[in-house]
Amino acid sequence: MESLVAWLSILVSVTLTSIALLKQRRSRPEDAKKRPPGPPMWPVFGNMFDLGSTAPHQAMYKLRAKYGPVLWLRLGYRNTLVIQSARAAEELFKSHDSIFCDRSVPLAFTAHGYSEGSLALGRYGPSWRMLRRLCSMELMTNKRINDAVLIRRKCIDDMIQYMMKDVAAARSRGEAEEIVLPHYLFIMTFNIIGNLTLSQDLLNSQSKDGYEFYNAMNKVMKWGGEPNVADFLPLLKRLDPQGLKRNMEKDLGQALGIIKKFLRERVEQKSGGQEAKNDFLDALLEYQGDGKEGPDKISDHNILIIILVKLSNYLVSSFSCL
Repeated sequence: MESLVAWLSILVSVTLTSIALLKQRRSRPEDAKKRPPGPPMWPVFGNMFDLGSTAPHQAMYKLRAKYGPVLWLRLGYRNTLVIQSARAAEELFKSHDSIFCDRSVPLAFTAHGYSEGSLALGRYGPSWRMLRRLCSMELMTNKRINDAVLIRRKCIDDMIQYMMKDVAAARSRGEAEEIVLPHYLFIMTFNIIGNLTLSQDLLNSQSKDGYEFYNAMNKVMKWGGEPNVADFLPLLKRLDPQGLKRNMEKDLGQALGIIKKFLRERVEQKSGGQEAKNDFLDALLEYQGDGKEGPDKISDHNILIIILVKLSNYLVSSFSCL
């Protein structure tokens, strides 16, 4: 019975989406004349079937031969402009950057307000510009990078020591002397970022939080990387038929709970009169807006999101090189 109700809900949603698309197309025919060329669209699904099932980038490249380097697709209910040449990309970013600077946020990344703390996913506006300024001034300066040389060396040395210690412990127990290399690389990278943002090592090889955070972030990256039909058919967002947002809520919430411990420690240190560390977390806690660009103060929840986004972005970029 529940499955029947679910399928009926999906059918009604698809029907309503189809009616909305037809109304939109008939009400603004002049817009179609201004769009770049593209293949004909199916009702409801648009050009989703033109992308194939295995390699959408190759399918779009093949469409370039017929429609040119600037391609217009409708993926479900989402309009998509595809740029496939350096010249077209230069024209877009030089002359039309302000028009296309906003971005649509995948449903999974709306869990716990994750997208609000991300420069890659956040909606363009005062809060986004405030976050960009903070990151540019507190994380991306030459001085900050140069000052981190000793920190990077220390974290690499610690990683080697963790590996040697754990292998020796396994040998003493008569177990296989094997290590899970990604786990140690994760700890090393996480501690480097922890020192840049929070001025402290966050994990060690035996840390329970380390394993929990590692597993949670692996799942977060998995849920965020899976195609979600609800992103292309908005009327399905409430149903979340693939359960991606529900899974993201659970695993992202677990990761946020671990980060919250470090935020609580810092707040207690500051209230106890300890000297400021002048790191990225202090910059977030001490931020005072002018009431014009962004909020007057960053909430504790948004601080958690921003810190987690920074950690996950660095971790993703690091492990993509492995």
